[in-house]
Amino acid sequence: MFQVKKIAALQADRLNEAAGLLAQQPAFPIRCNNWSEQYPYSPQVAFNIAHNDKAIFIRFEVSENYTMARVQEDNGQVWTDSCVEFFLSPDDNGYYNFEFNCIGKALSGFRQTRENAEHANPETMQSIRRLSSLGNENFEEREGDNHWWLIVAIPATALFKHSFKNLSGIKVKANLYKCGDHLSKPHFLSWQPIDTPEPNFHVPQFFTELEFQ
Repeated sequence: MFQVKKIAALQADRLNEAAGLLAQQPAFPIRCNNWSEQYPYSPQVAFNIAHNDKAIFIRFEVSENYTMARVQEDNGQVWTDSCVEFFLSPDDNGYYNFEFNCIGKALSGFRQTRENAEHANPETMQSIRRLSSLGNENFEEREGDNHWWLIVAIPATALFKHSFKNLSGIKVKANLYKCGDHLSKPHFLSWQPIDTPEPNFHVPQFFTELEFQ
């Protein structure tokens, strides 16, 4: 079972410092290209993850040739931009999807299926803190040797269909992703492998177990 380390020094209102702390932790690649015949391009992606009992902190680091940030609002179609994602299932009744474009615009909801979503309300979305090395201004696709990182802090309260007050000791199932549906070279990468005919991240049967220390 994958262990999510507790780091008490992490603070959601000091994400620059949190990014430095996470960068010192082990990095795990997001490199399963499950649909390589249709989508052969694979950027270099890795993540660090930890928690402070009240929030989950994830730092994504990306090197890619095409980067775009068109989506301007939360709960928009961020997966069409350069996007990183964290899906989490506390039990068998559904799962949460947290999706972020490269400037930190977010999409979040609770789902039982891909089509059946209850999106997080504006207050919950505001509680999810984000900081990107690219800033927060929109831009059209940039081609080149692009490198960027994004850190997010997802409070336990953002799991709004559950009543988690503390994360320590909780066991969940999860997967992490990188995509970019509308980039010049679309791609769909996962941390843990997925076996479906077409790209689909909404498949909790392929999540892996995580335990918060």
